[in-house]
Amino acid sequence: MEFFSHQTSYPFMATRKVWYTLSAVLMIVSLASFFTRGVNLTIDFTGGVSAEVRFTHAANVDEVRTRLAGAGFHEPQVQNFGSSRDIAIRMPPDPKQTATEIRARLEAALTGIDAAAQVAQLDVVGPQVGSELRVSAMWALFFTLVLIFLYIAFRFHTWRLSSGAILAVLHDPILVLGFFSITQMPFDLAVVAAILAVIGYSLNDTVVVFDRIRERFEGNRRSPPDVVLDQSINQTLSRTIMTKVVTSIVVVALLFLGGPVLKGFSAALLIGIIAGTYSSIYISSAIALDFGLTAEHVFPTVKKAAFDHLP
Repeated sequence: MEFFSHQTSYPFMATRKVWYTLSAVLMIVSLASFFTRGVNLTIDFTGGVSAEVRFTHAANVDEVRTRLAGAGFHEPQVQNFGSSRDIAIRMPPDPKQTATEIRARLEAALTGIDAAAQVAQLDVVGPQVGSELRVSAMWALFFTLVLIFLYIAFRFHTWRLSSGAILAVLHDPILVLGFFSITQMPFDLAVVAAILAVIGYSLNDTVVVFDRIRERFEGNRRSPPDVVLDQSINQTLSRTIMTKVVTSIVVVALLFLGGPVLKGFSAALLIGIIAGTYSSIYISSAIALDFGLTAEHVFPTVKKAAFDHLP
């Protein structure tokens, strides 16, 4: 099954410097925003109180926020989730109070709005736990990148393809972080999971292209590397587009219908899918080409075989 009615022959490598410039600009903007504004970390990383309250009628978010502030809760974040009767509340940690005391204060404040209001769920995350989760998330990203580099280098026998894959893999999460920094959408553990999924998803596309590059080099080892890379990308283009379109349909449905709980997760996936499609075409292979990729690097025995006839 093909997305295009005929085999495409786009000269991807000829325009790679234009796309390098675009990527550089997007990454600089993303990093600048990340280091100046940061991301809107949730209590998963900062510690705090998370509560889910169920009302018997539609709740007014502004009224709930005002009631909580009047009851002494500091900077409560209030939003609907699931339905207009369900409210999610997030607040900074209060080390002087236990979860039982916080629940009692919440119920006392909210019964003024609805006498039958119930705190369905209450989670308290301490600052130390949040800090540990933040460090664990960074280590997870670091080890993922190291293992990807080793896997690609081992599978394709050259650091040139491995370096291209790593730069492409770095490109995608940086853009996701930039998006969350600019929009200040809540950044929680679900978003970290989405970033790791994006890395794996992008790597899968990159490996498919690299496999086709190896096949093309094996079939004609004297072809110019830029021609081989263009042919490989064009031959996998239909598969790449169809896979990403189908996946994007599901993610867009989650983004608009999944509610606030899944909004950050689905937004990270959608940005990552778009960035991953672009990077697997224009970044990973193009970087390898500029590092001097040839058939001898993919098939190390080629160079040795060329000298076997010498005395």
